[in-house]
Amino acid sequence: MPDNANHSVPRRVHDVMAIPNTNDLRECHDCGLFQRLGALRPGQVAECERCGAILRRRRRNSLTTTAALSFAGLMLLFVALISPMLDFRLAGQQQSTGLAGLPVGFENQDMPILAIVVFVTTMAAPFLRLFLTLLVIAGLRGGIARHWLIMMARLRGLLRPWAMIEVFMLGMFVAYTRLAALATVEIGLGLYALGALMVVTAWADCWLDDDALWSAIQRKGVAAAVPMTGPLIGCDVCDQVTRGVPGDLCPRCDTPLQHRKPNAIGRTWALLIASALLYIPANLLPVMTVIRLGKGAPSTIIGGVIELIEYRMWPLAALVFVASILVPMLKLVGMGALLIMMQAGAGGRLQDRTRIFRLVDFIGRWSMIDVFMVGILTAVVRMGSLASVTPEWGAVAFASVVVCTMLAALSFDPRMMWDAAERRAVDEAPARPVGVAA
Repeated sequence: MPDNANHSVPRRVHDVMAIPNTNDLRECHDCGLFQRLGALRPGQVAECERCGAILRRRRRNSLTTTAALSFAGLMLLFVALISPMLDFRLAGQQQSTGLAGLPVGFENQDMPILAIVVFVTTMAAPFLRLFLTLLVIAGLRGGIARHWLIMMARLRGLLRPWAMIEVFMLGMFVAYTRLAALATVEIGLGLYALGALMVVTAWADCWLDDDALWSAIQRKGVAAAVPMTGPLIGCDVCDQVTRGVPGDLCPRCDTPLQHRKPNAIGRTWALLIASALLYIPANLLPVMTVIRLGKGAPSTIIGGVIELIEYRMWPLAALVFVASILVPMLKLVGMGALLIMMQAGAGGRLQDRTRIFRLVDFIGRWSMIDVFMVGILTAVVRMGSLASVTPEWGAVAFASVVVCTMLAALSFDPRMMWDAAERRAVDEAPARPVGVAA
């Protein structure tokens, strides 16, 4: 992408051993190319010149704005926790539920695994991510020691894929349409607060300049002692590039350095195989049982899609089919194909394969829509034989598929695709005759 007011293409580093200063270097986390960022103006985005990955977004007043947004997010989450989201009325009976009632509903139905998944993704992870962001930024001006700031910033980064407020809101939309077909449903203050929270957290994530945050933490205290010798190596946590060998500590975040994720291929294959095995019962077993006026039957995921089609909710049926059936299947096939091509040393279409990995990594969490929908229905529809929804073991298997495929994407190292292609290109290069200069 050409240089303009908003984008900057870093310069590729050709002679890595001749670089005395590594402060403005970055290793692309998608293709492994070392590049020099140069000076970025506020609002500019640095993109990898080889694969197009975003290396840095520089923001004006990044930390101050993010702290304000994080505080607002915490207040909205508090409102969402204490306020009802939905009010369900049927045959003179009324039932209300809030965000905190979802894991309780699963626990009351002897589904502790689903209760934990919903609690972590809709309450614990969003709260901790907002709270830690605010605490780290405030601690930069306060008396919090550097090692505590580093620990909190690391944990904040690990929680990012597991905070799923936006996915929950889509699951809420699906649940609302199904509830509206049964009885009268009214939206409460808690749901409006969750919608605002979704916007605020997305804004905070987009506005935070991680490089500025880690640089501020580095200036807070004494950095780790790292020998500035050896090849270039990038930190997977804070993106700092230095010279050293695997096992040395990053001078900015004290994380042990590594060239590539250890045992990435084996871990990814193990998680993919587990996901594929769980995908079968997730689709064959019922995910919930809906009882209305004493009648009902267990429903599978595909059964729910058919039911939405019968109600002529075509867009919603397409959404559930894509998110709950097609996306997990495509993720399994896509990750498996990437692993096979990488192990075969395939060198073609590396940019396209990298884009496929980014897509697979992004869409995996959206399959949690069905789990959230079941949780909402279970918590709201509790009227005995008049109307009730009970979660089934298919929902547990499906939640396990989503978690395992997300862990598989996190274990995969796309830089190894480029490494394998380079090794194959070197192996297949014709040998030069003795005495002929390069």
